[in-house]
Amino acid sequence: MMKAVEERERVVIRFAGDSGDGMQLAGSRFTDATAVLGNDLATLPNFPAEIRAPAGSLAGVSAFQIHFASRDILTPGDTPNVLVAMNPAALKANLIELDRGSTIIVNEDTFSQRNLDKAGYEANPLEDGSLAAYRVHRIPMTSLTMRAVESVEDASTRDAGRAKNLFALGVLSWLYGRPTEVTERWIAKKFSRKPAVARANQAAFRAGWSFGETTELLDVQYRVKPATDARPGTYRNVNGTTALALGLIAASLRSELPLVLASYPITPASELLHELSRHASFGVSAIQAEDEIAAAGMALGAAFGGRLGVTATSGPGMDLKAETIGLAVALELPLVVVDVQRAGPSTGMPTKTEQSDLLLALYGRHGESPLPVLAPSTPGGCFDIAFEAAHLAIRYRTPVIILSDTFLASSSEPWLVPAPADLPAIDPRFAVPSEDPFLPYSRDACLARPWAIPGTRGLQHRIGGLEKSDGTGNISYDPENHARMTELRAAKVAGIVRGVPPITVDADPGAELLVLGWGSSQGAIRAGVRRAREAGHKVACAHIHHLNPLPANVGDVLRSFPRVLVPEVNSGQLARELRGRFLVDVESFTKVKGQPLFAAEIEREIGQRA
Repeated sequence: MMKAVEERERVVIRFAGDSGDGMQLAGSRFTDATAVLGNDLATLPNFPAEIRAPAGSLAGVSAFQIHFASRDILTPGDTPNVLVAMNPAALKANLIELDRGSTIIVNEDTFSQRNLDKAGYEANPLEDGSLAAYRVHRIPMTSLTMRAVESVEDASTRDAGRAKNLFALGVLSWLYGRPTEVTERWIAKKFSRKPAVARANQAAFRAGWSFGETTELLDVQYRVKPATDARPGTYRNVNGTTALALGLIAASLRSELPLVLASYPITPASELLHELSRHASFGVSAIQAEDEIAAAGMALGAAFGGRLGVTATSGPGMDLKAETIGLAVALELPLVVVDVQRAGPSTGMPTKTEQSDLLLALYGRHGESPLPVLAPSTPGGCFDIAFEAAHLAIRYRTPVIILSDTFLASSSEPWLVPAPADLPAIDPRFAVPSEDPFLPYSRDACLARPWAIPGTRGLQHRIGGLEKSDGTGNISYDPENHARMTELRAAKVAGIVRGVPPITVDADPGAELLVLGWGSSQGAIRAGVRRAREAGHKVACAHIHHLNPLPANVGDVLRSFPRVLVPEVNSGQLARELRGRFLVDVESFTKVKGQPLFAAEIEREIGQRA
């Protein structure tokens, strides 16, 4: 049967089901096939906060969203055009975000009375007319998968039951013309030691594709042409966690310092520990510590020993690491601290995103303890921020905090792999013995003190958290000396601004509203501004990656616009900081729902202020 083919500029698809239904796997396989076709893309996994929520419950719904297009895109999309719902709970949890006319593909085998009750449905939504505003395709995925796998030799009923996500992937791969070879190669490699399981998944995937090709339920195929505006080069699909890991490894190699990551498992930062543990061949030592305090101490100890010391955590762990980070400030040793922010306070919503640790990073230590704070804005950009953070830590002998977040850590995009030769060398400038007495707190032009490797003859010096005497490093309780050391540490961090590029403003002529963001809000802000411009509004936008010290031109930029809007996934922390520092009336748009900002929200806020 010949089916119509329609061209689409962009599509947003969301796979949703139980956490055991393999939605992340199906989404990531669809993503890989999409990347091979050359579409620009962005993804957003969404994990349940409960470790083992009851099957079929709303709390156990896991989802994966992909936005792909024939042009440059900036976000994983606001609302899906297509929802694949593997059970009633997945439908109910995601239906509220769908626009009228959207396509819903459901596994109708799961819409039993028991599952409807678990999801809180009083009536079957497939039968009561409540989905009349949508294009609904009811596919018996479970039974069709069982039928496809029953002829596979040595495949069990359990293997068949777990392969229905591959059936769904096959249907969507047909519907949007994704290549099948990518997924089939992955199945063969993934299950190479379990041939029966590999054959079962291959059969399910092919059955899904064949169903799309032969059924009368799906009468249209869609095509999204490859993006043509990408810079030439080698690309790979990365999430923020992988990019952070690669950036740290690159800094280790360019500084010739062995990388030591010491962390305690905590969602979502645990993935960085997992990722770096795979790279021992690059001299990486990944240590799972007994607790957050021990992890910070190990990383700082590694720095004292002449390594690139890194520790990673999320909000609650930052609270526990605060004392050791303060010690690193006093010792003036390089240390990279990665904070993958999540919704809080306390345990909060561990798998949901938030930008609420900014003030903690800036001020969350006792005493006067300033340090650099950087924030990536895209998954691929996590590489650059990680490399720069390590460079700053080594050059200025200071701890540096990276403020990533759950959204950046788990979402992915095509990333242009840099040439190693294009990355600058990082010189640790270790202290060397000389005929003169060693002064561990003497300073260079950047106010950085010497980095002396323990055990080096002639470089013996005291360490510890007690205040040091300027120059000699002897313990000092002198009031004037403490004031001077406090000023020197602050001046050292403030001096980093000389190497911080000014923020750039993308402004329409005559724009009176500036939309200023930081961290992961960049994509939503740029996309929202783009939509607002298409609607006829004149607007400007800019983004901050260096939160301490701020770029030197931030004050001038703020004062050059009558109105400034700062969208944040917190209660207005950067807006509060900008008001206090520059005495400028900054307007806030805040969101604390455990979700990233959406382009439609930015467009609406701009429209209300135009």
